[in-house]
Amino acid sequence: MQQIIINSLLAVVAAASLAMLLIFGAKKNGMTKKQRNVLIRIFVSDALLLILQLLGRDAFAWADSVVDGAGYWTRFALYTADYLIIGYDILFKALRGIKNRKIFDESFLMTVATVGAIALALYSRSGDYTEAIAVMLFYQIGEWFQSYAVGKSRRNISRLMDIRPDYANIERDGELLRVDPDEVAVGSVIVVQPGEKVPIDGVVVQGSCSLNTVALTGESLPRDVGPGDEIISGCININGVLRIRTSKEFGESTVSRILDLVENAGSRKSKSEDFISKFARIYTPAVCLCALALAVLPPVVRMFGLGLAAEWGVWIYRALTFLVISCPCALVISIPLSFFAGIGGASNAGILVKGSNYLETLSKTKIVVFDKTGTLTQGVFEVNGIHHNELENSKLIEYAALVESSSSHPISKSLQRAYGRQIDRSRVSDIREISGNGVMAKVDGVEVAAGNDKLMNRLQIPFIPCRSVGTIIHMAIGGKYAGHIVISDVVKPTSEAAIKALKSAGVQLTVMLTGDSEKAAEKVAAQVGVDRVYSRLLPEDKVDRVEQLLDSKPAGAKLAFVGDGINDAPVLRRADIGIAMGAMGSDAAIEAADVVLMDDDPMKISKAVKISRKCLSIVYQNIVFAIGVKLLCLILGAAGIASMWLAIFADVGVMILAVLNAVRALFVKNL
Repeated sequence: MQQIIINSLLAVVAAASLAMLLIFGAKKNGMTKKQRNVLIRIFVSDALLLILQLLGRDAFAWADSVVDGAGYWTRFALYTADYLIIGYDILFKALRGIKNRKIFDESFLMTVATVGAIALALYSRSGDYTEAIAVMLFYQIGEWFQSYAVGKSRRNISRLMDIRPDYANIERDGELLRVDPDEVAVGSVIVVQPGEKVPIDGVVVQGSCSLNTVALTGESLPRDVGPGDEIISGCININGVLRIRTSKEFGESTVSRILDLVENAGSRKSKSEDFISKFARIYTPAVCLCALALAVLPPVVRMFGLGLAAEWGVWIYRALTFLVISCPCALVISIPLSFFAGIGGASNAGILVKGSNYLETLSKTKIVVFDKTGTLTQGVFEVNGIHHNELENSKLIEYAALVESSSSHPISKSLQRAYGRQIDRSRVSDIREISGNGVMAKVDGVEVAAGNDKLMNRLQIPFIPCRSVGTIIHMAIGGKYAGHIVISDVVKPTSEAAIKALKSAGVQLTVMLTGDSEKAAEKVAAQVGVDRVYSRLLPEDKVDRVEQLLDSKPAGAKLAFVGDGINDAPVLRRADIGIAMGAMGSDAAIEAADVVLMDDDPMKISKAVKISRKCLSIVYQNIVFAIGVKLLCLILGAAGIASMWLAIFADVGVMILAVLNAVRALFVKNL
């Protein structure tokens, strides 16, 4: 019965490996050349072992008639060839480890166990080499699964590498020249044609098009840009020709920062990974000593203490089984793979995590503190209302835009955007800016004043106070009050939903910190639904508030701060986990943060938390499962209840299941 089960298992493995070769082997991105070669070796070795099993010992009896014992040694030579086909690389790794004084690894354990099993079969002249070859065969299957899973994770992350531009187009003498992006100076005008990647951050000076930003943000919806719009590197021009004035060097551009973050993410290990590394360094030598004790002590006690037969073969077999079971592959491979897959899944969703340690910290987040401007709001001032207007709304905006046309202040820019037409500066004359009050000028020969209530008082023009929150621009035309314009920052469309999503994800407290006025802060807080709000804060005040929240947080809970400005950098560093808005955030904020959101969407914060929690859940599942099964099988192996076949399951089976579980961290689309 056991022989039928073994042969059936070998037949299934042969069929599965052949199917994998036929289905994935020919595909460009299916598997690497090394993975394909290992799979071929698995198929050949498995098929040969199955043939030898089906032939049996009697198939070689004819050789004994030629030379006595030739059948036995012919069969041994074929099994040895099969063993070398599947295990030669593991033998070389074990020898290199011994040479480099790094002995106690899984290759050493596999080599000792399998060579020992073959030696036992030779010593007893049983001719049963199946177990030794099967151990190596299934170990290689486990290694192949691990390699394929890591490759899948790497391909997921390496999609980001496709955003690296190979060249930049510069126009000279009417011709486009391709140059290295590193050679393009700040302020140069580059040309991006349809289908090309934007190589360097800048501002569009001519042309309009739709951009594919999926590689940066994970968002499939194209983004339209035109003259005056900021544009970040890594996007793909879908249609239209753009001329872009560069605002950064290539090394400081968005695409370079992203690639640097991804490439360095693996260097920052989590506590779980550090634990597994330390565990493996202590565990492997310990089990080797236990296996040696199991092979030597019981026979010695039986022989000298109890006067019984030593049974060396029985106890050596148990020790070898113990070694196979003890191999810590499942833990050593699956835990880093889980974090690697989690970082890859997050990257694919437009969330860059700088290391697995930050992923682990993020999973414990219970308090989220937000900056206001540019984080919960768009950071772009817009005209929100026109009150008590004595003219048509469009006419009042036209006068305001013209009188403010010489200023580069954000308020002036917002008025010009609201006007929406080209400014005819020839209509404006005698411009006078009154510091802290506003601007006065003649528009079409008519005196126009635009400013705050101080300006109206200065000109002794009666005005109507405004109770709306925002910047109020009072307008006087020809010495008479004409109404006022309300300009304020606009809340991001997803901010309210983002706060709700965080609370549903288990975040206990949301806080907003801002340097804005109390009235403006409370209005935004009410709109988005944060629990607490603190206003009129300087950068050092924000740090103090975060310090207070850190001191009062529950044990084990972590605090995340979300910001985008230069003044947020100190708070991002002080928080347990710093999250920066990456698309339009400052370099200082992105550098100081531990997590970067590539599309500035606050909804991604809850997604990042969910991804981290899914990843940590998988890590803990693998730790409990792997250690639990190992300990049980080690006890059974030491007691002689577990055979080498159970050892194969305990080692390779657990590793394959743990690796497949780890790969689930890649799939984060529906979180």
